[in-house]
Amino acid sequence: MPEMPEVQGLVTFLQSRIVGETVAKVSVANIAALKTFDPPIETLVDSTVSGVERHGKFVDVHTQTPDAAPHFIFHLAKAGWLRWYDTLPQTVIRPGKTPIAVRIALSDGSGFDLTEAGTKKSLAFYVARSPADVAGIERLGPDPLDARFTRATLAGIVAGRRTQIKGVLRDQSIIAGIGNAYSDEVLHMAKMSPYALAANLSDDEIDRLFAAMTATLAEAVTAASTKPPADLKDAKRRGMRVHGRRGQPCPECGDTVRSVFFADNSLEYCATCQTGGKLLADRRLSRLLK
Repeated sequence: MPEMPEVQGLVTFLQSRIVGETVAKVSVANIAALKTFDPPIETLVDSTVSGVERHGKFVDVHTQTPDAAPHFIFHLAKAGWLRWYDTLPQTVIRPGKTPIAVRIALSDGSGFDLTEAGTKKSLAFYVARSPADVAGIERLGPDPLDARFTRATLAGIVAGRRTQIKGVLRDQSIIAGIGNAYSDEVLHMAKMSPYALAANLSDDEIDRLFAAMTATLAEAVTAASTKPPADLKDAKRRGMRVHGRRGQPCPECGDTVRSVFFADNSLEYCATCQTGGKLLADRRLSRLLK
């Protein structure tokens, strides 16, 4: 799933490619992915792109017309991606026969598709007068790379919250932009169990978690912002220390990276670095080792 660094990489790429261009055509192949009806998606045609920004994991493309300033906003969900073309193909998009959800054609002949693999379709796009009109954006918690997100902000978030810290990091309404992969990376750098209760974190643990969060995300954003969309997924996988590396040696201590499996995903961790050598039981066995 694209998370904050990859989404920011897409934003940086689009800022350099589409700002100032005019939207020539919008082709919707998966009408279920379009989550709004007012303003209509046709409002985007002949609008000029004036900016691109990120809200959590949402990409917000600002456009301008003589009469309005519609926003084209999308969320790539678990299996979505953006496919960029310097010269957009002229092939006909057939709804139900393609992974493409929507195609945006620009005035210079370039453009992009939003695509989604698999059968579970969660990708969403919106046309809105304001980002605040999109419920998922309105519910977002603070962004951990915002200058206003301080160590005190994090301390306030975890105080009294009797929830596992892994879940806190992943909850977009609590902290925006971090998902399954980077929460694994942050917790590994912080040398913290994913099952540690947020409310029980000591001052030293909060210090470590804040430092790990800001350093991990800032480094990943810097790396992602230099790459085109086609390279971002592979670059993310190569940059992971523990996530997706089950059975490989921990880069810190050499112990084996282990997994805990859930219904539709998994987490990875190092027992030596994070849990004092204790193994976390597979959730599919309906028990946990505390």
